[in-house]
Amino acid sequence: MEESGIVFSASGGRVAQIEEQFVAQALNTRWQDFDRATQSAACALVFDSLAVGVAGYCAAHAAQVSAAVAGWGGACGSGGDARGFILGGATGGWSPAQAAFVNAFQIHAQEFDCVHEPAVAHPMATVCAALLAEAARAPVHGADFLAAVIAGIEVVATLGVAARTGPRFFRPALAGVFGSALALARLRKVPRATARAALGHALSFASGTMQAHVEGKPTLALQVAHAARSAVEACDLACAGIPAPDDAISGPFGYLALFEDETDIRSALAQTDRAWRVTEVSIKPFPTGRAAHGGLTALREAMVDHGLSAENLVRFTYRAPPLIARLVGRPAKPDMTVAYARLCFAWLAALQLTQGRVALSAFTQERLSDPVLLALAQRFAIEDDGTADPAAFGPGEAIVECRDGRSIVIGVSRQPGAPDYPLDEAELLDKAAECLAFGGLAQDRGTREGDAHAAAKALHEAVLAIPGQRDVVATLKPLLTVRR
Repeated sequence: MEESGIVFSASGGRVAQIEEQFVAQALNTRWQDFDRATQSAACALVFDSLAVGVAGYCAAHAAQVSAAVAGWGGACGSGGDARGFILGGATGGWSPAQAAFVNAFQIHAQEFDCVHEPAVAHPMATVCAALLAEAARAPVHGADFLAAVIAGIEVVATLGVAARTGPRFFRPALAGVFGSALALARLRKVPRATARAALGHALSFASGTMQAHVEGKPTLALQVAHAARSAVEACDLACAGIPAPDDAISGPFGYLALFEDETDIRSALAQTDRAWRVTEVSIKPFPTGRAAHGGLTALREAMVDHGLSAENLVRFTYRAPPLIARLVGRPAKPDMTVAYARLCFAWLAALQLTQGRVALSAFTQERLSDPVLLALAQRFAIEDDGTADPAAFGPGEAIVECRDGRSIVIGVSRQPGAPDYPLDEAELLDKAAECLAFGGLAQDRGTREGDAHAAAKALHEAVLAIPGQRDVVATLKPLLTVRR
């Protein structure tokens, strides 16, 4: 049972208050205590997030966002100055809160950032952006940075996994502000009371609506950006000694009561024998909503193994859990925004069938309004299979009807990039190379064939070396900044 936020064991003994348990777990993380699988997962997610963030430097609306944030004032607060930097872009003059906002927007703006599927959350967009902002205040040791990454992901994913119903609010932003606040508390090595106050201030700033997802607006990424910035501000306020609510998670008006319909936080926290949740995060192979990946995987198999073409396709139906239809089952339409198209399976499938893949460079206004693609998109559909689990991304099944009379059925039991079906090192480097080239970093270093892959490999090696570095920003910034 649960009572006033206190978690009880099966024998009835008091374990710990929810907030106490989150705080203690985050503050006690140490890099040297993690096994190799956990450490490898953390490095892979940092590498992926940095590359995706560089690509976000050239995402739709990124320049407008940076210009707007720059107008909020120059470097301020306790230590923010010219060390601040934006992934792929401008250096200097950014306060930690500003840098956290812009970098989080860039990491999430193209739906290419990693996702914890059971939590329906994107932990690294907020956590990585907030920690980069902190690391720009003063030198931060790489081992502490990575331990804080793991701590932050644990909070975000646990809050998401605790939910027993589908998201009513935008969980990547809401859970993200709490995870990022405790990740920052871990990096600063603050007392427990201060970390708990950071959670309280984070509750005051928590926000994020699914309406932006329904309409396919770039405010989805702005909500993630707001969460990263708010985490920095929450931790700053806590460190300044300003009191905040104690029961930010479990209180009658705390996170669980306000933002989720049904939860089981006790079970989510009690899984002490499992691996750290950083090992449960999926790295995306396509720059689209994760819910589209199962259908795109089945389509790719139909193209490669069965020779499916646009000319031969009559109908492609992907039967999958209700979350898939809810997130990416929207119709293709001529006035789509880029953000809408990334969440429209029908259009994405039409793009893949005609172009061979879904690339970052494909989301142009010309293609978004292409009548041929829009007409082809009408042949694709998602069908709810009635699965009871509101957070399930699979399994799924594609039923393909062909003009030559064939009927092809393709099952999808797992999605590429998931922990049990991970991208290999070559695939990770290929993705990073595409991101760095799209963000202009490879061109900045002199365009030759292979430059993007060389830049990706250099970044990968730098991330793997982070645990032994005394200054994360000094190590990474030269590899992440376009010099124009």
